[in-house]
Amino acid sequence: MSERIEPVIQIGSRKIGRRHPAFIVAEISGNHGHDYNRAVRLLKAAKDAGADAVKLQTYTPDTITIDCDNEYFAIKAGQWSGRNLHDLYKEAFTPWEWQPKLKKLGDEMGIEVFSTPFDPTSVDFLENEVGVNVFKIASFEVVDIPLLERVARTGKPVIMSTGMASLAETELAVGTLRKGGSPAVALLRCASAYPATPSQMNLATIRHLADAFDCVAGLSDHTLSPAVSIAAVALGASIVEKHFILSRTDGGPDAAFSIEPEELRQTVEMIRHAEAAVGRVAFGAGPGEKDSVVFRKSLFVVEEMKKGDVFTTRNLRVIRPGHGLSPVELPRILGRVAAADISRGTPLSCTLVGGWKSRREALE
Repeated sequence: MSERIEPVIQIGSRKIGRRHPAFIVAEISGNHGHDYNRAVRLLKAAKDAGADAVKLQTYTPDTITIDCDNEYFAIKAGQWSGRNLHDLYKEAFTPWEWQPKLKKLGDEMGIEVFSTPFDPTSVDFLENEVGVNVFKIASFEVVDIPLLERVARTGKPVIMSTGMASLAETELAVGTLRKGGSPAVALLRCASAYPATPSQMNLATIRHLADAFDCVAGLSDHTLSPAVSIAAVALGASIVEKHFILSRTDGGPDAAFSIEPEELRQTVEMIRHAEAAVGRVAFGAGPGEKDSVVFRKSLFVVEEMKKGDVFTTRNLRVIRPGHGLSPVELPRILGRVAAADISRGTPLSCTLVGGWKSRREALE
């Protein structure tokens, strides 16, 4: 039976998949506070913390919704309860004129910059004006099939969050992207709660997504705990996305579920440790264990013996260290005689046992 080929997607020069380091994305969203210099500082801070990419969002209040005050556009639950959609997006959107500059700065710094489009005009802008290497689909847009068709026609890889999506909705979205021309699709497990709690994450879904859709899978993490992202990587996540802010005291619509630079740095560091710890299937003494093998148990003579004395449980014991014959040989040695005088504390060897044959010799 041939080994399953693990899927890989490529973003710029970076390969992403289970055999590669997790791709860690710092989501800026509205945490720039409409201050371009703060956006630049966020980009630099993400790079310094060890993130592989920074993600933006590309929309305006009028491309994502309409300015309307009736009840349908009022947010009635959650941290934004009482606000109007158009008003919220007016506060949170990232000015489009910044985005080519941030992408160019990211290229110069060696950190990927990409974005989430929310309508066809933003797809065209990201493709033609910004030049992103990958598109992100937000959980709320999984059901926007015309948008997915437009993104697919770019032929770029796609990372899609699956918060709230049923299996059928996910199948339709993935099928739309693949049929439409996207060469590679990665799926992120996501709980679309802001912030989310660890108990809402259901990280076991990550492996199911990977297997069910034969794709790279990961996590969009809205919790504030680094433990969730670390556990996700241990379970096979190849992408981790976290909302990122310079300081939660800055406020803003996403501050409550965004992590700060030091928290991001610690998360990245712990993810890298987790990846190293997961390693590969391995048995036997590894490089760091070779010096410890000698402290296993083995057979030692524990009383003075003369040539011809019989080995018994009194004069022969299984003890540490491991210089003597293996303990598995004890039943075959008891009742045999010493082939020479043996001092107390001598590791038992084949030559000290009269008429001894190795297991291989005995079988022959």
